Amino acid sequence: MLGPKEYLCLIGFKEAVPKNMARVPDIASHLENAFNTVYKSWRDTALLLQRQPTAQLAHLSTMSTYASDFGLMLAWLKVVKDLAAAPEQTCVACSDPWLYRALSLLDGLSSAPAPSLSRKRLQYFCRGVLARLWVTSRCFSALVRTRRHKECSIQANWLMVYGHPESTADGNDAYFSNLLNDIPALQRIMHTDCDASFALTLAKGKRTYSLHAWGRVRTILKLPFAKWRPDTQHLEPKIAWLVKRAAAIEGSGGSAAMTKWQMSCQASWLRETQPKSVSWPWENHPWERHFVRQTRKLGVNTFGYQHTVVGRHMFNQGADANVDGINSLPDKILLNGPCYRDDLASRGVPQDMMEEIGSHRIGGKKLPRYGKEGVVFLALSNNPVFAMQMIDAARPLACSGMQFLIKDHPLSPYSFEDSPHFTHTQLPLEQLPPLRALIYCTGTTGLEGLLAQIPTIRFIPNSGIALDILPQSMQVTSVAASELAATMEKLPVIEIMNSEKLFPPPNVEKWRALFSPT
Repeated sequence: MLGPKEYLCLIGFKEAVPKNMARVPDIASHLENAFNTVYKSWRDTALLLQRQPTAQLAHLSTMSTYASDFGLMLAWLKVVKDLAAAPEQTCVACSDPWLYRALSLLDGLSSAPAPSLSRKRLQYFCRGVLARLWVTSRCFSALVRTRRHKECSIQANWLMVYGHPESTADGNDAYFSNLLNDIPALQRIMHTDCDASFALTLAKGKRTYSLHAWGRVRTILKLPFAKWRPDTQHLEPKIAWLVKRAAAIEGSGGSAAMTKWQMSCQASWLRETQPKSVSWPWENHPWERHFVRQTRKLGVNTFGYQHTVVGRHMFNQGADANVDGINSLPDKILLNGPCYRDDLASRGVPQDMMEEIGSHRIGGKKLPRYGKEGVVFLALSNNPVFAMQMIDAARPLACSGMQFLIKDHPLSPYSFEDSPHFTHTQLPLEQLPPLRALIYCTGTTGLEGLLAQIPTIRFIPNSGIALDILPQSMQVTSVAASELAATMEKLPVIEIMNSEKLFPPPNVEKWRALFSPT
């Protein structure tokens, strides 16, 4: 039985803690603080891996915090290392076989035999084979169905975009709004993430085409074998275990095959259509870095539109995460406003490569309203574990004097039972009643709360990292579950913000100038 100064730290378990075992205090804050220190370690590992042949197919090697949890694993290493050095005795229970092996190499720990790897490896391998076969069939079908799209303009100006469901055939685009209609000479090419059926629907507008059409059959034959295969022999043993883990997880899906297909299609498209200029929603993913390297060889002008948020936890969006630095960044990074300029500059993006051009997606949104005696809005995370923790922390605070409205993420519905003063809503933000406070965990709802001048609180989960997407100049109060009640008693001071200045409307004249250089 654990004594009064002995604690339990669970990693990867969802079961409740036995009553006779005390959890490590403030584990959520410990984990977040640790994550805030892992950037350099991840970057150094990523830069080493980027020199290897298949690294361009991976998310870990490009520091994508949305697609890889390598940073979370590094954070757990630091947390457990700190616990081992503390005077209290802590029992660490870890269900992940790779992380367990990495933790067992830390000084000051005694460990039991590691859990078996064979079952997980087999599970991931089989799932990966099926996923890549599905990708292969999907890409072959898309190639056949869109083959006539190769009959398009040569040496034109293009927008390359993802297949967002809000885009339409009449020229409206979810990322670039009405730019296709504002600049009639522009053409739109759809990324290979866009399903062939949707691409054909969009093509009815006569200026939209699918990249799938430029695919090669010989590339399709290679897709079942497209996989990241890192060489870990020169890495520190703890890091090597985590890289092996990431390779197994990434290999269990079809993302590497899709990335290889995108790279093949875009390379053929560039050679055959010889575009003058291309702009796309820039996030510095592997296919984007490959695309820029190709365009530099061909003399194509490139404009990466920073269509969304960056924030301190978006590690991949910078030059210092690229093995070739600024050489795989677009000629210009077009900012949606002044907010994130400093964040990008701190990641090695030169000031003269950035230009503010306005926001198509953020500044124009209708915002919620503030009311001193209003309700509390709880914006649930798209991560179901985080959403459950938010509900468990907030529900006990609900009363007649503090009513909660809860909204789940539209792409990740989360079912829960309503209770007095704690009810579900599907209303859009602008239709909500006045809000006294807004609590969020992931996503852009917190940014919208700040722009609406509502006291905004960021919830920190105790089992993972809620990525902070706010700019350096707009940080908010971050609290764990144990701190939420006290924070609601003394809400953060409202800061006056000018949303139109921070995220101005799109400057169409600047866009025209980019695509019509003198």
